[in-house]
Amino acid sequence: MKPDPVAPGQESVWSYPRPAIAERSDRHIRIEHRGILLADSRAAVRTLETSHPPSWYLPPADIVPGVLRPSDRRSFCEWKGQAVYWHVEIGGQLLRDVAWSYPNPTPAFAILRDHVAFYAAPLDRCSVDGETVRPQPGGFYGGWITADLAGPFKGGPGSMGW
Repeated sequence: MKPDPVAPGQESVWSYPRPAIAERSDRHIRIEHRGILLADSRAAVRTLETSHPPSWYLPPADIVPGVLRPSDRRSFCEWKGQAVYWHVEIGGQLLRDVAWSYPNPTPAFAILRDHVAFYAAPLDRCSVDGETVRPQPGGFYGGWITADLAGPFKGGPGSMGW
């Protein structure tokens, strides 16, 4: 895989580490759906992994109370541990499995405990510092693509072996 050229002000997802890491960020993260602000944070944690745009994990205090509903879905990450999923109920609509969290992350990812990440595709608008994000391709991964990132990004056709 050949990384895309990096323009001024960009970072390449190909310079992100493997295994993944998590780091605090003060970037402004907002999530909106059906005219309602679901989350607004300047205390997010982003995960970085080679070839992936960051996933953004928000502290519960920055998510509107009462919109998350537990799901029975589970998955396992070799680095973070077992993920649980969440539905979002808003305006009488239930969006299934649109968020996930790690209630008992591995020690290296303890910073993610109780934080919740959201898939961008099912929601009307997810933004980083005012820029509407594009969802990571493929539907499985939950990264958010912004103009300050250079790819290509894992998740699209032909990227399974990256």
